[in-house]
Amino acid sequence: MLFWSEDTISGRYARFIAIAIAIVSLSAPIYAQHESVAELRVKAEQGDAVAQYNIGLMYVAGQAVPQDDAEAMRWWRLAAGQGLAEAQFNLAAMYYTGGAVPQDDAKAALWFALAADQGLVEAQYNLGLMYVAGQGVPQDDAEAVRWFRLAAEQGHAVAQYNVGVGYATGEGFPQDDAEAVRWFRLAAEQGHAVAQYTLGVRYTTGRGVPQDDAEAARWFQVAADEGRADAQRELGDQYANGVGVSKDDTEAARWYRLAAEQGDSQASYLLGLMYAIGRGVSEDYAEAVHWYRLAAEQGYAQAQFNLGLAYTHALSVPQDYVEAVRWYRLAAEQGYASAQLNLGTMYNTGRGVLQDHVVAQMWINLAVSRSTGDARDNAVEARDMVAEQLTLSQIAEAQRLAREWDAAHPREP
Repeated sequence: MLFWSEDTISGRYARFIAIAIAIVSLSAPIYAQHESVAELRVKAEQGDAVAQYNIGLMYVAGQAVPQDDAEAMRWWRLAAGQGLAEAQFNLAAMYYTGGAVPQDDAKAALWFALAADQGLVEAQYNLGLMYVAGQGVPQDDAEAVRWFRLAAEQGHAVAQYNVGVGYATGEGFPQDDAEAVRWFRLAAEQGHAVAQYTLGVRYTTGRGVPQDDAEAARWFQVAADEGRADAQRELGDQYANGVGVSKDDTEAARWYRLAAEQGDSQASYLLGLMYAIGRGVSEDYAEAVHWYRLAAEQGYAQAQFNLGLAYTHALSVPQDYVEAVRWYRLAAEQGYASAQLNLGTMYNTGRGVLQDHVVAQMWINLAVSRSTGDARDNAVEARDMVAEQLTLSQIAEAQRLAREWDAAHPREP
């Protein structure tokens, strides 16, 4: 099912996946198990809406009759026309997914609305999703959250989470962190892993609740046990830093590994660091490079930079300046200042790339503008050394190139 997430994308709601309709599992039979198919068919042909609905389910499942979605639709349409909410919901599902009928969002939304008006919670939730996405109805966040709220008040966990997001972001509800937390908690207590993770984040930051690292760790643990990778990574951070839990590098590495094995790029990078310095695991730079590479290939800038260092200094890989430049460039293009400094240095010396002092100065200028403290002092020193090899017009050209690059790569707030 589609849901919003406040922890992934800032601003408007993050919108994931699509409405997932499991027709048989969401719409269980509502007939006495001892009834025969013949008895059920007689009732259906006499206009019994529940029998018509159940016959439709049997055709979808191929249970005691040949599997036939079109025949299922015919029976559901008869039941839906008599106002049976479950049949209306299944018609909506069929129109949403297509197959037995041409895919039609407008008809899906119409049938979801009819079922939702009768209080069918899954229909209310799915109708909210359609208003979020503007599928079959005009896009309308206020209408979406109205339907989410109705579903949430019936105990629908994902809808409760979405209502929490609405209060957290001020989309469709007045912005209210405490109310957001209340809805996140309701969803979390039903086992909704995203809500559990989000509660952990809230306790970490103190938004809507008193800041409490131990309570954050508790919720991260619950979500991590459910297999949520970002919660596993956060729990690893807490063990690595002794925040909310007793410091335990071995446990930190274990949680980083679980998250990394699910493809969490930051966890892969952090596990690489653990191997590089031997924290919680035996020191093994080849293993560090393995995890750096996994993170780097997913676009994680710090891992790309570290992989560049490995190729520069032959750390468990053959020395290869061309490869080093490739990884420094990927990180530098993301605005990672240390990579910009190293890329500039490679241009200055002509290692792995055609020597170009102007381009070297451009990258080092960018590193200076994006660094602080000792890192900035090092970048300033490098900039001044390169400047000694340049004419005033070349310095001006490097500054112009840096300004153009900066304008094309706005910094995150």
